[in-house]
Amino acid sequence: MRVGQGFDAHRLVRGRPLRLGGVEVPHDRGLEGHSDGDALLHAVASALLGAAGEGDLGTHFPSSDASLEGIDSARILEQVAARVRARGFEIANVDATIVAQAPRLAAFLPRMVDAIAGVLALRRECVNVKVSSTDLLGALGREEGIAALAVALLQERGTT
Repeated sequence: MRVGQGFDAHRLVRGRPLRLGGVEVPHDRGLEGHSDGDALLHAVASALLGAAGEGDLGTHFPSSDASLEGIDSARILEQVAARVRARGFEIANVDATIVAQAPRLAAFLPRMVDAIAGVLALRRECVNVKVSSTDLLGALGREEGIAALAVALLQERGTT
């Protein structure tokens, strides 16, 4: 068994849709980023790379790569999952937390779980997503951005 952790945060800006966990969330601002800015999917991908000993997200998907501009982060997560499986691992489970003061996200969590489970080809019960606020503390509490943390557990293929 191998465990990895991931973290990502992006600033909220006007003129972009808000995508989290592969789901578009109605909001007056979206997450800035070279890709679609989906901090949740980035954190999950980072956790998977870490568990597999494959470095970090920026190494594999650098913001200097023009071909990645605006890419759907679900495509990034798919590629990371394929890399993990090519290394001989199966994804056992993923647990993630979104840290955001606004918008309210609880109603969107089931769709995020479904989206992540679909991209990773996992049973729904192997993915958990929750949300927390900072109770108005710091940049996230001032609604300047959104962060996400994730943990992934991998198991070597053929072990029980």
